[in-house]
Amino acid sequence: MKILIVKLSSLGDVVHAMPAVQDIRRAFPEARIDWVVERGFAPLVRRCEGVHRVIECELRRWRRSPFSAQTRQAWRGFKTELQREHYDAVLDLQGLSKSALISWLARLAPQGKRVGLGNQTEGSSFEAPARWVADVSITLPPRIHAVARSRELCARALGYAIPDQQSFGLKALVDHAQVATQNIAIEMPTAKRVVALVHGTSRADKQWPLAHWHALGQRLNDSGYAVALPHGSDAEQQHAQAIASGLSQAVVWPRLGLDALTDALAPCAGVIGVDSGLSHIAVALDLPHVQIYNFDTAWRTGPAPCARQRSVFAQPAPSVDAVWQAWLAVTAPAVTA
Repeated sequence: MKILIVKLSSLGDVVHAMPAVQDIRRAFPEARIDWVVERGFAPLVRRCEGVHRVIECELRRWRRSPFSAQTRQAWRGFKTELQREHYDAVLDLQGLSKSALISWLARLAPQGKRVGLGNQTEGSSFEAPARWVADVSITLPPRIHAVARSRELCARALGYAIPDQQSFGLKALVDHAQVATQNIAIEMPTAKRVVALVHGTSRADKQWPLAHWHALGQRLNDSGYAVALPHGSDAEQQHAQAIASGLSQAVVWPRLGLDALTDALAPCAGVIGVDSGLSHIAVALDLPHVQIYNFDTAWRTGPAPCARQRSVFAQPAPSVDAVWQAWLAVTAPAVTA
């Protein structure tokens, strides 16, 4: 069986689709699974176990100059790559016009089907062409977690029961992780463990106050943790430097690609972060993790409450003490009977 996943963006949404791939692999161990994704997220999808071929597109960039010679050439190359195979199932997990277009362009095997979302779910985007293009449209509960949204669509499309166990299948490369964190170890030789603080987000209303980050970093330092600060833009780099200022054990990481960031996060003692793609990577890596919410939306995108991961919500923002208590809870030694 050949299956094509269409999930183009964004970073968190791509991570949330990974468990569906693992479910398919359990149900159909011989299935060949390809995935169409925006080029910027392709390095991460290549780390998802079970993905045979990653087909890169750049719809965001192509839309800015749709009639240029460069765009036309790139589009032809993308179509050629997309249409190399004939698929038994094309699964549009995004439900937008752009993903519907790609689903429509993909070639089907005899008896193959295009499957897509039949409705909008709370907090998620949906556009009618996604339903029109699909041979089979699946209506999902209006209030559903982002991970469950993809898992249920795939299970109903392919006719299997969703496994009780959830796995993202996201793998870090240990050797690369050692290289990525080598400078950190040199700069902070007395640190016992490193905690990454994911402070950056594309939405200003999701940010946590700078003073809170600094106070949290101080508590971590006082408890024997070093603090690592990733960033993805000049503004985030400046914010990271401001957090690190005055902390005894803190380092601002260099700007890393998603694959290198995954490698750098994997050996950390844990991650504390706002609702962002990097925080969702921490969840996928099964790290001790606290996710900070200024809005009551953790039910839709946050980690499933468990011993190692939890979310903290308050308005206008959670307190430092609330986040700290959550961190102590996710890092507490497991109690065995």
